Amino acid sequence: MRRIKSAERWAAPVVMLACLWPVVAQSYPTKPIRLVVTYPPGGNADLVGRAVAGKLAELMGQQVVVDNRGGAGGMPAVTMVAKASAADGYTMLLGSNGHVSFAPALYRNLPFDPQKDLAPASLVANQAFVVAAAQSLPASNLQEFIALARKSPGKYSYGSGGVGSASHLGTEMMRLAGGFTLLHVPYKGTGPGMAALMAGEIQILVVGLATVLPHVRAKSDKVKVFGVTGARRAQAAPEIPTLAESGLPGYEFDVWYGMVLPGAVPRAIVQKTSGEIVRLLKSPVVRERFASAGLEPMGSTAEAFSAQLQREIPAWRKVAKEAGIQAD
Repeated sequence: MRRIKSAERWAAPVVMLACLWPVVAQSYPTKPIRLVVTYPPGGNADLVGRAVAGKLAELMGQQVVVDNRGGAGGMPAVTMVAKASAADGYTMLLGSNGHVSFAPALYRNLPFDPQKDLAPASLVANQAFVVAAAQSLPASNLQEFIALARKSPGKYSYGSGGVGSASHLGTEMMRLAGGFTLLHVPYKGTGPGMAALMAGEIQILVVGLATVLPHVRAKSDKVKVFGVTGARRAQAAPEIPTLAESGLPGYEFDVWYGMVLPGAVPRAIVQKTSGEIVRLLKSPVVRERFASAGLEPMGSTAEAFSAQLQREIPAWRKVAKEAGIQAD
């Protein structure tokens, strides 16, 4: 009688389990889902989370409970999801590139690996950002500003929402691409940064389009815009060119929100979640709520979202290294 090897003893149960996961996904979910949002109530992240939770509950037939976990840059919340003991699809995370793409570049002792411990399901929304400038800055467009900054290194300053924030990294990427030097002035959020810009205390601020657009439309004498940071023009203001169109070919910086699950969640459940996210983003109610906050609905396959992260993570590591940025 042939002795059964250890590998053979394990093979059959593993194959059987793999075959069962698609069946499990068909009945999933059978209980309420917790959606962790890495910000406190209020603000765009919370708006996205609650809009998604409401529609997702309707589509999946189970309650989706929003769990706001702000503080410490969202890292404790992301770690909690990444290291969830029950990787069964009942804990999800609404994260942003700050938590997934920037974090490996900023933190030396990150307690999770985004590419192993998180399973990207779908992009959810994109927040258009722009390069805003003080009206007093003697430059009418991006090319003129770059020429000024190159001529006088360190003379002009830019604000940010803090070290390692989207506004900080986005500006450093622009500065490195353009080959010029600016003085960094961090604030506790882009709100104070915007106030400083309009007061002429700083000259440049990379900030959400929704924050600046009312001033632009009112033809403010305190602020002007040099371009949208993303790969394409914003739906809310198609008249504003991208930075790539304005003198920085290849520059692309988007701020996004996306749905991710613990890395060990069965692939069939990740795929099902991805499909439902894409479906709910077609809802007129969801799209209207996003538009009111200057957000564009995205939606993507899990594979496309994963591929985007594989491109972004090393790119941000390079920016942080060249700019000497570290959050801890």
